Amino acid sequence: MEKTRIKTGLFGGTFNPIHIGHLALANYLCEYEDLDEVWFLVTPQNPFKKGDHLLDDYIRLEMVEAAIAGYPHFRASDFEFGLPRPSYTVDTLRQLARTYPERDFILIIGADNWAKFAQWRAPEEILRNHSIRVYPRRGYDLTIPASYTQVKAVETPLLEISSTFIRQALAEGRDIRYFVHPEVYRIIQEKHLYQSSNQP
Repeated sequence: MEKTRIKTGLFGGTFNPIHIGHLALANYLCEYEDLDEVWFLVTPQNPFKKGDHLLDDYIRLEMVEAAIAGYPHFRASDFEFGLPRPSYTVDTLRQLARTYPERDFILIIGADNWAKFAQWRAPEEILRNHSIRVYPRRGYDLTIPASYTQVKAVETPLLEISSTFIRQALAEGRDIRYFVHPEVYRIIQEKHLYQSSNQP
């Protein structure tokens, strides 16, 4: 009997920092979308965000690891750290498929990214080889062609929290502890992250 392949959701982002919106979304997808795991793929550089001020890769990875500890269906991944930069999703997916042949990698993206998916590198290859789950984002109509049977819109709860908002709030000296996991907030405070002196 053929061994059941592991359905692995791939949730990529800079996670600068990871917040409760990320966690709630991934939690929902694991519990309601029949995914065995969700990997938080910490990306060192987004091709569409060149010049963004990012914390050190390993500090962002540390915050992700702290945020997901204790939930067995989550994993923090530094897979892209060893890949050429900027990191393109199609290249990452190729390498992941080679490295983990026992897994089916399912791409998780927002409606904002789906709207510009045609601009991605080799979008047809991604569609040919992988399923995609698209979650709603405010201000974006989500339309999926009927022929794209491997792409599914998921009605996740809409939590409009952004890492940009959190960085700005922290730079202003605001206490936004309930927007991030307690362990993430502890790391931010201990390392004095995102303070005004650290902003570009």
